[in-house]
Amino acid sequence: MKPVSLRSRTPAILSWVIAAILLLLPFHAFLTVWLSSALGHYELLRLWKEFLLVLLMAGIIFLLKDDKALRQRLLSSRLVQAISAYIFITLLWGVVAYSSHQVTLKALGYGLIVNLRFLLFFIATWIVATKSPILHKIWPKILLLPAALVIFVGLLQRFILPYDVLKHFGYEPNTIFPYEDINHNIHYPRIMSTLRGANPLGAYMTLIISCVAAFWLRAKKQRWLWGLFGVGAGAVLVLSYSRGAWAGTLLSLLVLLWVSINNEKYRRIMYVFLGALAVLGAILLLVLRNNSTFDNIVFHTQNGSAIKATSDQGHASAFKSGLHDFVHEPLGRGPGTAGPASIYNNNKPRIAENYYIQIAQEIGWLGLALFLAINYSVARELWLRRKDILASILLASLVGIMAVNLVSHAWTDDTLSYIWWGLAGIALSAYTTNRQNSYVRKNKKQA
Repeated sequence: MKPVSLRSRTPAILSWVIAAILLLLPFHAFLTVWLSSALGHYELLRLWKEFLLVLLMAGIIFLLKDDKALRQRLLSSRLVQAISAYIFITLLWGVVAYSSHQVTLKALGYGLIVNLRFLLFFIATWIVATKSPILHKIWPKILLLPAALVIFVGLLQRFILPYDVLKHFGYEPNTIFPYEDINHNIHYPRIMSTLRGANPLGAYMTLIISCVAAFWLRAKKQRWLWGLFGVGAGAVLVLSYSRGAWAGTLLSLLVLLWVSINNEKYRRIMYVFLGALAVLGAILLLVLRNNSTFDNIVFHTQNGSAIKATSDQGHASAFKSGLHDFVHEPLGRGPGTAGPASIYNNNKPRIAENYYIQIAQEIGWLGLALFLAINYSVARELWLRRKDILASILLASLVGIMAVNLVSHAWTDDTLSYIWWGLAGIALSAYTTNRQNSYVRKNKKQA
């Protein structure tokens, strides 16, 4: 029997590396804080997945070395070309920013990592999934099994465990604060489960709820199990009190329904239902406008609060400042000069509370245009594959997450960015059935 060569085993090995990254990411924040409380080196431990990404890219180079057809497909892809241009401009702007003392080395390094890692992971996963069927077969498990545990922990955190239980696992101001609440009112705790905060948890639930809803719509048996999963995920989303994630999840579910419903009659019924829902929402806003609980949950403020500036005022101020930079600095200041990475600069951080403005602040209008082109290209490819359940989930959740990014820096979160873009790499890879390939080719001709 002929021995199996390392080259033939490499796609399978890399598939399991990717699977391990995706499985561990929902627990990344918890594990790194807990380990750092015993070992120290918190910043270094946080980079475990980036170290694996470097090894993964080395394996990708090994795969591409002798696969001319795959290299040509990669180089001819407009999506890959747009990503390559975006990476080049980001690196070039980084060199210029550091040379002109606009950014510290630590802020630059963190900015480059946060801005580029998920795109590199997307390309790596796309190539590996093209060479091996493993990720296509196991993606539901590596997405939903960790999510089930995240949901379980989140519900425990809200209903059974003490609100500051995470302090026993090393959570503190120098790593991650052990709890979050609304308006500094501990009577309104926000759950964050094993993620790094309530808002990242809410954005992650946008993807998970979209996935569960898609399986529920297509299931012929045991729908109640998917329904139970969805109720748990929905409860965690609501109790995260992440308003951006609420809106993003609603948009995602609407897109998923629109894609899934082919009957025009049912679509009209959906429009009537949405209209009635909007009227009901307006009535509730009017009736509950003076209710303190409603004010805290929906507006994150309350009459008589000791907090001088509300959450909405903080968002508005950050957005206005970021928009000013966007208009008056069309070239940007370089990666690391805005967003979460900017806290490592010596001057005041620039947090726009909007991921797209952050990109413009860092790499200018050109960088933002390229990033939006990347998003459009991915959305278009997912649309062409929308009959595939993974593609429909990602298309719907992309719309929702894009909305979340209008009021936060969702793509800077390790868990969400790696998982969503890794799944996109699987969905868009060429390792598909002949039937799906024919469907994609047909739709491309019609587009």
